[in-house]
Amino acid sequence: MLSPTPLCLFCALLLCLPLAVIITITSPTTTVHDGSGHNPVPDLDPPPKTQQRFSSKPLPLPLHDDDSLFRVASRVNSKLPPGSPKKIAFLFLTISPLPFAPLWELYFNQTPKDLFNVYVHADPSYPYDPPFSGVFAHRVIPSKPALRFTPTLASAARRLLAHALLHDRSNYMFVLLSASCIPIHSFDFTYKTLTRSKKSFIEILNNEVGSYDRWAARGKDSMLPEVTLENFRIGSQFWSLTRKHAKLVVRDKVVWAKFNQPCVVWDTCYPEENYFPTLIHMRDPRGAVPATLTHVDWNGSFDGHPRMYVESEIGPQLISRLRKDEPRYGDDGTNGSDSPATKQRRGFPFLFARKFSPESIQPLLRIANAVVFKD
Repeated sequence: MLSPTPLCLFCALLLCLPLAVIITITSPTTTVHDGSGHNPVPDLDPPPKTQQRFSSKPLPLPLHDDDSLFRVASRVNSKLPPGSPKKIAFLFLTISPLPFAPLWELYFNQTPKDLFNVYVHADPSYPYDPPFSGVFAHRVIPSKPALRFTPTLASAARRLLAHALLHDRSNYMFVLLSASCIPIHSFDFTYKTLTRSKKSFIEILNNEVGSYDRWAARGKDSMLPEVTLENFRIGSQFWSLTRKHAKLVVRDKVVWAKFNQPCVVWDTCYPEENYFPTLIHMRDPRGAVPATLTHVDWNGSFDGHPRMYVESEIGPQLISRLRKDEPRYGDDGTNGSDSPATKQRRGFPFLFARKFSPESIQPLLRIANAVVFKD
């Protein structure tokens, strides 16, 4: 048998090199699951540690460019897949760790996994140590810094909506929550309240004190002509949007372009409290119940923050009082009457509450099953 010459060996190596490159590029990616046991999705390489320090990799949607993300999300199917149960997408927007994660763990662990999804937008400038775990592991979407008095908080909420729309067609209602939010009803009660509604729950208030200052925060005429003062609305940052309205938000360019401008008067700049109610009011006011289902107490507020409940206040009486309070309803065609029929249409309960101090977690855990999750 003839021995191969060096020239033949070199030619064989050149012929094999393209095949090796193809095999390397097309090797399968790892997968993570969404928590329901279904719909595995491809994982991403973790971001550099200097930018985002999470133990878990972000949700695998390689759309770090917002324009591309919103463009793709706006094209998703509006209808739920046939035979699939409606899901609630819980959207956690945080710039810190989640001190009430153990309470949320109890909340979700008593629930079938095919009824909800969890998504987290976590400001990458914060060192999350310990990192997200349990039901929050692998639920961090590609995130960007989110700062008060800028459009970045509203941008983060829009980003959460886009990822939730793309991730699961069964997501029916999209609930925005903060790190200081807690549930004040069982999951079953919350699920039935939200999935039986065909409307969003978002506070839409007109003629509020300071409306003009907020509208003009980017400059006297910067919102014109698209957003007039007459169409400008104020509302809670925390809402529950239907799939229809989630798509409306990610598809919107015209109204968002106005709110995405930097403010020249920073202390009246709250895009996260103005953009969403203004957009829904302008595009589909009849598709929303103009109230938030997240309780907040502005008595004793400080520096633009609501009252914070501390550890010594936590008990059955507080939970009962929060439940008995009634949401404030906006005046977009719903406040013209106090008839029994009108009151019945407004009879929605608070499902969540804020703002709680991190030290409140232990007393909350002690009363979770006997009080918080008992309807």
